[in-house]
Amino acid sequence: MGYLDNTSITVDAILTKRGRELLSQGGLGAFNITQFALGDDEIDYTLFNEDHPNGSQFAGEAIENMPLIEAIPDEGNIMLHRLITLNSGTSKLPIVTANVPKITLNLGASFTLSPSTLNFNDVSAQSEPGGYLYTIADRRLLSSFGGQTSAANLTARSSFSQTIAGGNSINLTALNSTSLFGNNSKLLTTLTVEGRDTGARVTIPVEISKTQQGLQNVQAQTGISLK
Repeated sequence: MGYLDNTSITVDAILTKRGRELLSQGGLGAFNITQFALGDDEIDYTLFNEDHPNGSQFAGEAIENMPLIEAIPDEGNIMLHRLITLNSGTSKLPIVTANVPKITLNLGASFTLSPSTLNFNDVSAQSEPGGYLYTIADRRLLSSFGGQTSAANLTARSSFSQTIAGGNSINLTALNSTSLFGNNSKLLTTLTVEGRDTGARVTIPVEISKTQQGLQNVQAQTGISLK
């Protein structure tokens, strides 16, 4: 990671592993950018100084002079705070809810998660038209993730995590082997769900139990988180 010279307007673009794969398959015709997002991860709004000694026109001087982070292909460390467009008069921010606070799976068990978004376009709860991004922090703990039985066609955010650009639900199937457990009776990871239209997200703990196969246990409470 590095910093860009912010004395001039700069567009710093890089391709992810998936982007390079598409580009190699058919040139520019196979790689068409259809969506983009804006974020303000680098901005520290506490630096806005309405009492600047040189006058109010300099209130944002410190923010304007902050360095910009260069592009990196890891969504786990960049674009965490995306800018979104809401209807005029919106009084509540959208919130993604997974409808469960924790997913507990025994060996070989499956569970389908169907998130929804609260306060999106003034609707109490609905699925986002663009679907959701699903990121499992440790892909090794699942034999199937969103119908994928391997890491093919998935976006890697770190060495073990995997991200799927999915629809309005995601299926998880726990691994059916005890090779990763050692002396542990359970393994822990997290599933992060992010709305593709709103940028709101929720992170849910996932626990894989070593003891039984083919059963699942999901706590029936509602967990809501906003980032």
